[in-house]
Amino acid sequence: MMHPYWIAFERTPTPTLFNLGYGVTANSEEDARQILAAEVPDAPAILSVSPIKDMRDLDQGHVVPNMSNWFRRGIWFPKGYENSN
Repeated sequence: MMHPYWIAFERTPTPTLFNLGYGVTANSEEDARQILAAEVPDAPAILSVSPIKDMRDLDQGHVVPNMSNWFRRGIWFPKGYENSN
């Protein structure tokens, strides 16, 4: 069963989307890590991978208005990975 995950990264010295995190829907935490590694090989080190239980847990001002479909397997935040996987 697929589940949405939020992936947090080590902070980078300059502001990037990595500092916000990435949203990935996957079959497991390991699957989420594999999707990210395949799509974003230059990502900083992962600090945590957390299951998302409710969309209200996401940043309502930035993440929610700028995410793609989180019901399909793959990266849904940031946008731009809609045609992957």
